[in-house]
Amino acid sequence: MMIDEVQSNSQSWLFFVKVSFAISLIAMAAGIVILPADLMVKGYLAISALFVVSSTITMSKTLRDNHESQRLINKLSEAKTQQIIKEYSDS
Repeated sequence: MMIDEVQSNSQSWLFFVKVSFAISLIAMAAGIVILPADLMVKGYLAISALFVVSSTITMSKTLRDNHESQRLINKLSEAKTQQIIKEYSDS
């Protein structure tokens, strides 16, 4: 992998993402806790919210992994094409 192809996030962006995630979870939890509803309704909302967060993380990881594997396949295909072109031009 070439140096210019490495994608890295800055420390401030990582901090922002983590803090935003934490604030959203805290706000959601606080909203559920102060909601004027039965414990059963609050429990349902809490479990549903946790499931949404969990499935979102799983989906984003799966999409990222799929994208990275597709990039690798494309690089291999490009390398094979370059090798065929080089062999053809040498003969």
